[in-house]
Amino acid sequence: MSTITPLMPGQPVPDLSLSLVGGGTWRLSERKPDNFTMIVVYRGLHCPICKTYLRDLQDKLDAFAERGVDVLTLSTDDVDRATQSVADWEIDRLAVGYGISFEDCRRWGLFLTKGRGKTSVGVNELDIFVEPGLFLIRADGTLFFQSIQTMPFARPKFDEILKAIDYILKNDYPPRGAVIDHTKEA
Repeated sequence: MSTITPLMPGQPVPDLSLSLVGGGTWRLSERKPDNFTMIVVYRGLHCPICKTYLRDLQDKLDAFAERGVDVLTLSTDDVDRATQSVADWEIDRLAVGYGISFEDCRRWGLFLTKGRGKTSVGVNELDIFVEPGLFLIRADGTLFFQSIQTMPFARPKFDEILKAIDYILKNDYPPRGAVIDHTKEA
Protein backbone atom coordinates (compact mmCIF):
# COMPACT_ATOMS: atom_id res chain seq x y z
CA MET A 1 0.00 0.00 0.00
CA SER A 2 1.35 3.43 -0.85
CA THR A 3 1.18 6.36 1.52
CA ILE A 4 -1.24 9.27 1.45
CA THR A 5 0.19 12.28 -0.35
CA PRO A 6 -0.97 15.67 0.95
CA LEU A 7 -1.82 18.23 -1.72
CA MET A 8 -0.38 21.71 -1.28
CA PRO A 9 -2.29 24.95 -1.92
CA GLY A 10 -1.07 26.75 -5.01
CA GLN A 11 0.45 23.58 -6.47
CA PRO A 12 -0.92 21.51 -9.38
CA VAL A 13 -3.25 18.69 -8.39
CA PRO A 14 -2.97 15.21 -9.93
CA ASP A 15 -5.06 14.62 -13.01
CA LEU A 16 -8.22 12.63 -12.44
CA SER A 17 -10.37 10.65 -14.87
CA LEU A 18 -13.61 8.90 -13.91
CA SER A 19 -16.61 7.33 -15.59
CA LEU A 20 -19.90 9.14 -14.97
CA VAL A 21 -23.30 7.78 -14.03
CA GLY A 22 -25.34 8.01 -17.23
CA GLY A 23 -22.28 7.60 -19.46
CA GLY A 24 -19.21 9.48 -20.49
CA THR A 25 -15.92 10.23 -18.84
CA TRP A 26 -14.97 13.22 -16.70
CA ARG A 27 -11.34 14.35 -16.93
CA LEU A 28 -10.00 17.13 -14.77
CA SER A 29 -7.41 18.06 -17.42
CA GLU A 30 -10.24 18.77 -19.87
CA ARG A 31 -12.24 21.04 -17.55
CA LYS A 32 -12.34 24.70 -18.50
CA PRO A 33 -14.25 26.44 -15.69
CA ASP A 34 -14.43 30.21 -15.55
CA ASN A 35 -13.07 30.16 -12.00
CA PHE A 36 -12.92 26.81 -10.21
CA THR A 37 -13.62 23.11 -10.38
CA MET A 38 -15.09 21.75 -7.15
CA ILE A 39 -14.72 18.05 -6.47
CA VAL A 40 -16.92 16.66 -3.69
CA VAL A 41 -15.94 13.20 -2.48
CA TYR A 42 -18.67 11.23 -0.74
CA ARG A 43 -18.57 7.90 1.10
CA GLY A 44 -21.09 6.02 -1.04
CA LEU A 45 -24.61 4.65 -1.22
CA HIS A 46 -24.46 3.38 2.37
CA CYS A 47 -24.08 6.89 3.85
CA PRO A 48 -27.29 8.77 4.81
CA ILE A 49 -25.29 11.92 5.59
CA CYS A 50 -23.95 11.86 2.01
CA LYS A 51 -27.53 11.77 0.70
CA THR A 52 -28.44 14.96 2.60
CA TYR A 53 -25.13 16.63 1.68
CA LEU A 54 -25.39 15.92 -2.05
CA ARG A 55 -29.05 16.95 -2.17
CA ASP A 56 -28.03 20.29 -0.66
CA LEU A 57 -25.29 20.60 -3.27
CA GLN A 58 -27.76 19.89 -6.06
CA ASP A 59 -30.07 22.62 -4.68
CA LYS A 60 -27.15 25.06 -4.93
CA LEU A 61 -25.76 23.85 -8.26
CA ASP A 62 -27.04 26.90 -10.15
CA ALA A 63 -25.42 29.23 -7.60
CA PHE A 64 -22.08 27.50 -8.15
CA ALA A 65 -22.51 27.71 -11.93
CA GLU A 66 -23.25 31.46 -11.65
CA ARG A 67 -19.85 31.83 -9.95
CA GLY A 68 -18.04 29.92 -12.69
CA VAL A 69 -17.62 26.72 -10.66
CA ASP A 70 -17.76 23.32 -12.36
CA VAL A 71 -18.86 20.57 -9.92
CA LEU A 72 -18.12 16.85 -9.76
CA THR A 73 -19.11 14.38 -7.04
CA LEU A 74 -17.39 11.02 -6.75
CA SER A 75 -16.98 7.91 -4.62
CA THR A 76 -15.42 4.47 -4.61
CA ASP A 77 -18.86 2.95 -5.37
CA ASP A 78 -19.20 0.92 -8.56
CA VAL A 79 -21.53 1.93 -11.38
CA ASP A 80 -24.54 0.07 -9.93
CA ARG A 81 -24.26 1.64 -6.48
CA ALA A 82 -23.55 5.11 -7.88
CA THR A 83 -26.51 4.81 -10.25
CA GLN A 84 -28.73 3.72 -7.35
CA SER A 85 -27.53 6.74 -5.33
CA VAL A 86 -28.51 9.09 -8.15
CA ALA A 87 -31.97 7.51 -8.42
CA ASP A 88 -32.72 6.98 -4.72
CA TRP A 89 -31.31 10.31 -3.58
CA GLU A 90 -32.83 12.24 -6.52
CA ILE A 91 -29.55 13.94 -7.46
CA ASP A 92 -29.83 13.60 -11.23
CA ARG A 93 -28.52 17.13 -11.92
CA LEU A 94 -25.12 16.37 -10.38
CA ALA A 95 -22.19 14.92 -12.30
CA VAL A 96 -21.55 11.72 -10.34
CA GLY A 97 -18.29 9.89 -10.94
CA TYR A 98 -17.72 6.41 -9.65
CA GLY A 99 -14.97 3.93 -8.99
CA ILE A 100 -12.13 6.22 -7.93
CA SER A 101 -9.17 3.93 -7.36
CA PHE A 102 -7.49 3.52 -3.99
CA GLU A 103 -4.28 4.78 -5.60
CA ASP A 104 -6.02 7.98 -6.76
CA CYS A 105 -7.51 8.37 -3.27
CA ARG A 106 -3.99 8.28 -1.82
CA ARG A 107 -2.65 10.68 -4.47
CA TRP A 108 -5.39 13.14 -3.50
CA GLY A 109 -4.72 12.77 0.23
CA LEU A 110 -8.03 11.02 0.95
CA PHE A 111 -8.59 8.52 3.74
CA LEU A 112 -9.91 5.00 3.23
CA THR A 113 -11.99 3.02 5.72
CA LYS A 114 -12.64 -0.69 6.17
CA GLY A 115 -16.37 -1.41 5.92
CA ARG A 116 -18.35 -2.83 8.85
CA GLY A 117 -21.41 -4.32 7.16
CA LYS A 118 -24.93 -2.90 7.06
CA THR A 119 -25.54 0.72 7.98
CA SER A 120 -28.56 2.41 9.56
CA VAL A 121 -30.17 2.62 6.10
CA GLY A 122 -29.80 -1.13 5.52
CA VAL A 123 -27.12 -0.85 2.83
CA ASN A 124 -23.79 -2.65 3.18
CA GLU A 125 -20.65 -0.58 3.25
CA LEU A 126 -18.03 -1.58 0.70
CA ASP A 127 -15.13 -3.64 2.04
CA ILE A 128 -13.02 -0.48 1.69
CA PHE A 129 -14.41 2.96 0.86
CA VAL A 130 -13.29 6.58 0.71
CA GLU A 131 -14.02 9.15 3.41
CA PRO A 132 -15.28 12.65 2.48
CA GLY A 133 -13.24 15.37 0.89
CA LEU A 134 -13.83 18.65 -0.91
CA PHE A 135 -11.41 20.31 -3.31
CA LEU A 136 -11.62 23.73 -4.91
CA ILE A 137 -9.26 23.82 -7.88
CA ARG A 138 -8.40 26.91 -9.89
CA ALA A 139 -8.95 26.92 -13.63
CA ASP A 140 -5.16 26.53 -14.06
CA GLY A 141 -5.27 23.16 -12.24
CA THR A 142 -3.76 24.32 -8.95
CA LEU A 143 -5.26 23.63 -5.56
CA PHE A 144 -6.98 26.56 -3.90
CA PHE A 145 -8.76 24.90 -0.97
CA GLN A 146 -9.27 21.43 0.44
CA SER A 147 -11.11 19.78 3.29
CA ILE A 148 -10.17 16.17 4.01
CA GLN A 149 -12.09 14.17 6.60
CA THR A 150 -11.86 10.87 8.43
CA MET A 151 -15.54 10.81 9.44
CA PRO A 152 -18.85 11.54 7.72
CA PHE A 153 -19.73 14.36 10.12
CA ALA A 154 -19.22 18.17 10.14
CA ARG A 155 -18.53 18.75 6.44
CA PRO A 156 -18.04 22.20 4.89
CA LYS A 157 -21.40 23.88 4.31
CA PHE A 158 -22.12 24.81 0.70
CA ASP A 159 -23.66 28.17 1.69
CA GLU A 160 -20.35 29.06 3.36
CA ILE A 161 -18.35 27.90 0.36
CA LEU A 162 -20.47 30.09 -1.91
CA LYS A 163 -19.84 33.11 0.35
CA ALA A 164 -16.14 32.29 0.40
CA ILE A 165 -16.02 32.10 -3.39
CA ASP A 166 -17.69 35.51 -3.61
CA TYR A 167 -15.05 36.95 -1.27
CA ILE A 168 -12.19 35.21 -3.10
CA LEU A 169 -13.30 36.51 -6.49
CA LYS A 170 -14.08 40.04 -5.27
CA ASN A 171 -10.77 40.44 -3.42
CA ASP A 172 -8.45 38.31 -5.56
CA TYR A 173 -7.76 36.35 -2.37
CA PRO A 174 -4.80 33.96 -2.66
CA PRO A 175 -4.67 30.30 -1.61
CA ARG A 176 -3.60 29.90 2.02
CA GLY A 177 -1.74 27.20 3.92
CA ALA A 178 1.12 26.60 1.52
CA VAL A 179 4.30 25.43 3.13
CA ILE A 180 6.95 28.11 3.05
CA ASP A 181 10.67 27.86 3.62
CA HIS A 182 11.18 29.41 7.06
CA THR A 183 14.95 29.30 6.68
CA LYS A 184 14.89 32.17 4.21
CA GLU A 185 14.13 35.73 5.23
CA ALA A 186 11.06 37.33 3.72
